[in-house]
Amino acid sequence: MDEIEVDVMVVGGGAAGLSGALMLARARRTVLVVDGGQPRNAPAEGVHGLLGHDGLPPGELLARGRAEVASYGGTVVKDTVVGVAREGDGFRVALGSGGEVVARRMLLATGLVDRLPDVPGLMEHWGHDVVHCPYCHGWEVRDRPIAVLGTGAMSFHQVQLFRQWTDDLVFVQHDAPDPTRDERLLMEARGIRHVSGRVVEVLADGGGITGLRMADGQVVERAVIAVATQMEARAEAFSSLGLVAVDHPSGMGRHVPVDAQGRTQVEGLWAAGNVTDLSAQVGMAAAQGAQAGAMINMDLVLADGARAVNDHLVRLAPGPSVRPA
Repeated sequence: MDEIEVDVMVVGGGAAGLSGALMLARARRTVLVVDGGQPRNAPAEGVHGLLGHDGLPPGELLARGRAEVASYGGTVVKDTVVGVAREGDGFRVALGSGGEVVARRMLLATGLVDRLPDVPGLMEHWGHDVVHCPYCHGWEVRDRPIAVLGTGAMSFHQVQLFRQWTDDLVFVQHDAPDPTRDERLLMEARGIRHVSGRVVEVLADGGGITGLRMADGQVVERAVIAVATQMEARAEAFSSLGLVAVDHPSGMGRHVPVDAQGRTQVEGLWAAGNVTDLSAQVGMAAAQGAQAGAMINMDLVLADGARAVNDHLVRLAPGPSVRPA
């Protein structure tokens, strides 16, 4: 790819980015989707809670989305953004492949990165026996022995939620604050065991996780670990425009703030999906992408209309008078 010009460039080809691109392509906009090929949910066996597509492998869902965007004239390429600069009221974007894109508007849908606690063995089972969202994975791990690994203030929230899917639940405090009196009372009432101390290793055999080894040598036998990750929006490539991720009020991580229509603080740049909404599931991210796509199209409609009126007035303006000789 050398240099191309498009109405809208979408960065990120997940549910949010592809939904935004689909909306824009159907609005007869020229659309380019650039995706690095590292979806957050790649380790998961299926997408859950998405009406009509529950259990569909994430890769198959994205393949269908790419085909739909292409069917309306949109283009999806595997590439990365290495630099973004202003060009007029739009953007000039440098790609990892060496090409450049001039775009009137942009949609940021790069998602986030999950940062797991530094516990040996945890990452190896991420997305299978190590989970974070009960709505995404709770049904699949129901009635199994589950440990909630405490990592911060949000961990007790997980304790309350995962109790819905199993009555064999242990809260392993690890790096979380001491439970309050009310939290201890709730755990006692709901039959949730509390283990204090730090975890030094995840134990597993060929069949999956078998437990957690504590610093004092104690082994907490478990088959599933629920952990609240620190979530970091992928927005580094846009720092040259003054766009920065900030701490989310919940403490879950860092996100890109947007208004109700998906606009960021940078004129002409929208964001949708997990890059702005850290807890959005696939269906929510897709809806946000579709809304942002519609808002971007309306912004371009207004810009096109204003330009047309200006050109029309120029044509109507009388030319300079010329006196006969």
